[in-house]
Order: sequence, then structure tokens, then C-alpha cells
Amino acid sequence: MRILIAVAVVAMSLCLGSINVSLGQGQDMRLPTGGTCNDCPSVGRLGDFGPRVDLSISRPPVRHEPRVLSSGPLSPSPADRDAFRDFLRNGNTGLMRLMPREIYDSETYHTKRFINIRGGGAYYSFADLTHAFGDGSDIQLERDTLSVGFAGFDYGILTNIGDVPLAEVTLKDPRTSVLANYKARKTESKARAEYRRFGQGVTIDGALYQGHLPLVVNATYLLRSIIIQPGSDVLVAFRVVRRDSDGSAIILWKRLK
Repeated sequence: MRILIAVAVVAMSLCLGSINVSLGQGQDMRLPTGGTCNDCPSVGRLGDFGPRVDLSISRPPVRHEPRVLSSGPLSPSPADRDAFRDFLRNGNTGLMRLMPREIYDSETYHTKRFINIRGGGAYYSFADLTHAFGDGSDIQLERDTLSVGFAGFDYGILTNIGDVPLAEVTLKDPRTSVLANYKARKTESKARAEYRRFGQGVTIDGALYQGHLPLVVNATYLLRSIIIQPGSDVLVAFRVVRRDSDGSAIILWKRLK
């Protein structure tokens, strides 16, 4: 009996040893406890375009604002609304306030002042009509600079056409032809290349086209914003009508395309 038990123990040991050798020769499927993982999914990593959008997550519902807010910290003043009442009768127009991000985006800058909306009121989507920062935001105000293109491989183009009445700017205006006829890049590699190109600035027929430009009061701008996901492409003319004491800018806009 003792001999049989001994034989059984030896056989079991040999079997377990074989299993351990087999596992030891296989691929280690554990994630590393430190450093980086070159084989891990890239969703959420930081790149030269900021945080990438995780396309596997459904987009939350967008809360559309009125084209002109009449109350709250992001609303233009009653005098602003009255001054442009006739212009705003057209459905493709609007009037909004952009807050300086470095003062009101408490999530990023940890400021004492804050507005209870993601991005601190420094962003706006002309497609979705909302100040809430998200994957549809078209414009940003930060450190006296207007910019376009914030996440993933979305990008955009700005140009300052000077002190031009907004009512005069249409798709028939020769000054809009460059942005109106520009063919958007839809693949990641081409969109990233355009982001870098317009980040440095491109001069066409004497006009500068760039992803960011200084904020100038009484100047009219053209903006082309190309959002790859969820998918929007807008051409907007807007005018900075004044700067408020809190650093915010009152912007009158008209969607051209």
C-alpha cells in the first residue's frame, strides 16, 4: 500500500511540473505594473492633439441653448441684445458671450472664479448651440486668443478679414471663397497634417489662415470647424463687438454653411 501511495504522489508531482513548465513557456498576459504598455489600446492616451475621443462611448445628449441667451452669466447684456435685434431675426444668426478660459475654467486652472459648465464658458459650438465643452466645440477663448480644433484629429481654420459689417459677409463674398471651397480631410493622417499646417499659419492671396488668432474687438472673422467625430463641418462669420470688464467677449455670429 505504501508503495502505491508513493507512486501516486510522484505521478502527481510530475503532472503539476509539466503544467507549470507549459504555463511558463506561454505568453504573460498580465499588464505591466509600471512604465508604459506598447501593446495596450491607445484610447485615452495623450498625444499632440490632446485627449483622444473614445469612439466606443456613445455621445451624451446635447442640451441646445437659445441662439441668444437672455439670462445667466453667459448671456449678453440687454443693451447688446437690443443693439442687434434686427440682425438676429434671421435664423442662422446668434449672439453669445465667451469667457476667458484661464479665469473661469476651474477644472483646468483651479481658479477661484468658476461657471458651472464644462469649460467655464470659454467654448461654443455653432453646430450644437452650446457653451458646454465637448467633442463638438468649434471655438475657444484663452489668453486673448481665439482658437479652433481641440480633440482627437479635429481641426479648423480662422482668418481675420478686418472691420467689416457682418451683414455684408455672404458666400458670394470673395473673402469667403478660400474657406468655403476648402476640401476637408477626413482621414486621421491627413487631418493631423492639416492641423499642423494651419497651426503654423498659411498665407493665401495675402490673407493669413491659422488655427488660432488674437482676439481683436471690432474685427470680423471667418471660421471653418471640421469635427471628425461625431461629425460636423461649419463655416461661420463672426464679429467681436466688445470686450467686457470680466475679460469676456461678446460675439455676433452668422452661419454661412
